Amino acid sequence: MPRKKRTPEEFSIDKAAQEMLIRAEDLGLGTAFTRADDMSPCPIGADGLCCKICSMGPCRITKDGLTGVCGATVDTIQARNLIRMIAAGSAAHSDHGRDMAFTLKATANGEAEGYVIRDVAKLRELAAIYDIPIEDRSPEEIANDLADLYIAQFGQQRGELVLVKRATENRQKIWKELGVIPRGIDRETVEALHRTHIGDDQDAEHLIRHAVKTALADGWGGSMIGTDVSDILFGTPAPMLGQANLGVLKEDMVNVVVHGHEPTLSEMIVAASQTPEIIEYAKKAGAKGVNLSGICCTANEILMRQGVPAAGNFLQQELAIMTGAVEAMVVDVQCIMQALVGLAENFHTKIITTSPKVKIKGATHIEFDEHKALTIAKDILKNAIDNFAKRGDTQIPDVREDLVPGFSHEYINYMLGGSYRSSFRPLNDAIMSGRIRGVAAIVGCNNPRNQHDAMHSEITQELLKQDVLIVETGCSSIASAKEGLLVGEAGLDKVGPGLREICETIGIPPVLHMGSCVDNTRILTVLTQMVEEGGLGDDVDQIPAVGLAPEWMSEKALSIGTYCAASGAYVIFGGVSPVSGKPSRISDSDLVTKIISDGWEERYGARMDFIAEADEMIEATLAHIDKKRADLGLPEYDPEAFGQSGDARMLELEELSLADRRQAIYGAPVA
Repeated sequence: MPRKKRTPEEFSIDKAAQEMLIRAEDLGLGTAFTRADDMSPCPIGADGLCCKICSMGPCRITKDGLTGVCGATVDTIQARNLIRMIAAGSAAHSDHGRDMAFTLKATANGEAEGYVIRDVAKLRELAAIYDIPIEDRSPEEIANDLADLYIAQFGQQRGELVLVKRATENRQKIWKELGVIPRGIDRETVEALHRTHIGDDQDAEHLIRHAVKTALADGWGGSMIGTDVSDILFGTPAPMLGQANLGVLKEDMVNVVVHGHEPTLSEMIVAASQTPEIIEYAKKAGAKGVNLSGICCTANEILMRQGVPAAGNFLQQELAIMTGAVEAMVVDVQCIMQALVGLAENFHTKIITTSPKVKIKGATHIEFDEHKALTIAKDILKNAIDNFAKRGDTQIPDVREDLVPGFSHEYINYMLGGSYRSSFRPLNDAIMSGRIRGVAAIVGCNNPRNQHDAMHSEITQELLKQDVLIVETGCSSIASAKEGLLVGEAGLDKVGPGLREICETIGIPPVLHMGSCVDNTRILTVLTQMVEEGGLGDDVDQIPAVGLAPEWMSEKALSIGTYCAASGAYVIFGGVSPVSGKPSRISDSDLVTKIISDGWEERYGARMDFIAEADEMIEATLAHIDKKRADLGLPEYDPEAFGQSGDARMLELEELSLADRRQAIYGAPVA
């Protein structure tokens, strides 16, 4: 019996996406959404029950008691599959960090065209953490030493990653006792692959312990380096006004969409697009100028630092081309669909690959080199401008939303207390009093097997009603932006009374945009600083906080989830676990699931669960938050305990007569 085909409304809750999906249907063009309907996932591979690491297989475990040709059991096969996914995710994000460290080195030595050190304060702060001398030294001298330190973390063979010292003392002690402190970033990834070669590590517990080590090398290594260096070179994010959705494309301008993950490219394209040379070149081509926008995590990088609008998240990359208004989509690494090239052939759009690590057959390749960054960025833009005359019919959805991105952990610290008394104390106090029930970090991708953005939206909005403060990164943050939840005044009528007081008093949105998916390390930093501030226990696992990845799809997500759980944060993934097994078919296939849930909770104080339905994810989140509140001896959450903020109350009082005001304030009539 053929499977039911979904409608555009069933594919996505986003009106702009729906419009483009209707256009795709009219033009007879496929997308990730329709391909997901056409391609049924392999049930054996989806459960982690297929092993293909040698040519004696692939071996498929389809019944109880069956093993691979080599004798590998279900537990061994699932553990191997999981650690390989985590290693790939860790490698992707950490390689990003490596490139950033080399760019910092080149900038410090005056060898990177167009780059400068923008945040000297953060540079000096980080150098002090690692005992790099800063007195009477130039920013370039300090940056050179910091770059050397960071580069060394990748190839280090013995000892401990230096960035681990930024975790809580208690967490470092746990890791040391369990033997999971990474020695070097590359060392752990290589060993993960070695352990999973045919005939090597065959103990699921032992394999998964090294998976934790590999993921920690990402979260407290490569990813953290990537965020640190991005802030130093391009500026630590602070709130600014931006826009999101396909409606940011412009009919009368050359539209260039940057897509991928590494800000070295996108930041330089932003700089090049603003030069008189490029503006004049675009005008000669008949356009008013160059209009930049972003997709995926590149969107978040330039959005939170430059205010460049986001055209959409992961599942909108094809839909942007479908508008017919994009002259060039410029991509670097990660989350780039190969289908873009074939789709672009139906329009005039050029797909331009730029990374030495990524080529797509049929795309134009203009390799990016940080040493000639501005020159290459201008060449890329000129390629796009030359394509403007070839534009055909266009259909740009008139759908866009304002948002305020850029809540780095430094800015959150500042906004809670100002320049002279910045502190996480007000946040901790709000949680301790019950005004804020707890904190949820909603992160991660889109998955075309789900309704696009639906789980992100439902979970975010329900948790806000329950006085849970939300921080978001990656594609999840763009989903909330499109719902209008990332501006200060929006959605406060749907926010619980305690959280509303906080938002109104500080002047913040109910959802805080913290950056790209590599910036999940900012969330680790916030949780660590909350512990150090006091009142919420002595480690991350005691804070009423949860991490959620409702629509995850990439190996990076598994690495992120693993390093967050190992850091003490409870993590919930949407959908089905990649090592779930099927009890009705395989009776002994739940060991790996027990290790990453009950086993990790016992060792690290946190677990990783996979829950398919949004309402069950919400229920589990609130139950965890309330349990942590009870464990800390905090008052039970009571939505009736807090009413209106002082600001809102004063506005009401202004509308009353003097006598009525006194009655309202003092509770007694005035003679």
